[in-house]
Amino acid sequence: MRGPFSFQTEQVGNFRVSAIARNGCLGHNRSQTLRGPMLDTAARKLIDPPLNAIGRNLAGRGVTADGVTLAGLALGLLAAFCIAVGWPLVALVPLLASRIADGLDGAVARASKTTDFGGYLDIACDFLFYGAIPFAFVLMDSANNAIAGAFLLMSFYFNGTSFLGYAILAEKRDMETSAQGIKSLYFSNGLLEGTETIVFFVLLCLFPASFAMLAWIFGTLCFATATLRIVAARRVFTTKED
Repeated sequence: MRGPFSFQTEQVGNFRVSAIARNGCLGHNRSQTLRGPMLDTAARKLIDPPLNAIGRNLAGRGVTADGVTLAGLALGLLAAFCIAVGWPLVALVPLLASRIADGLDGAVARASKTTDFGGYLDIACDFLFYGAIPFAFVLMDSANNAIAGAFLLMSFYFNGTSFLGYAILAEKRDMETSAQGIKSLYFSNGLLEGTETIVFFVLLCLFPASFAMLAWIFGTLCFATATLRIVAARRVFTTKED
């Protein structure tokens, strides 16, 4: 994003709500983001420069952002298949490749053409991927993983709903944030985000016998993330619009 930025902060529980005012050709916009002990913002500073360079190269070769998104989904589903048939270590290769593709699609879009549909497709594919991996571990060992897997998927459902609901209200108020890169949807931060989830999935693949224990822990943290987001949303969205 271009233009000068100014910041105002307000404490909301364990989160800091930041208001980002952007003045430029699009006028004055106000953005509020939730900041907790997450990794995505820090990771963005490291991965965005190389991803943007690769994205420009791919866009110059005629590769489309939607194509990269679908390729990433295919790799993610391949990883889920490998897990389901009992090859969790093999699954690491397509799993990590799918997440690289997930970062590249936005870079390709920024280097060529960004569309609302592209953002919609990206989030839909992400949610399918995030559900497919736990489901694959349940298929791999239903006797030991079913209950913990169901709890984990329920926590993903709750967390995803709180995230998308926040994005809808943020769009209604013309709020914007670039804390995790330029996105088609408003990304409210939380205790757990994409980076933490990928680390969690990698741990599951490395230690599949510990799936149940890890799922209970991560699922509990997802519930905490969603609950804190709702608390922060109540503070942000019960005020009158500017």
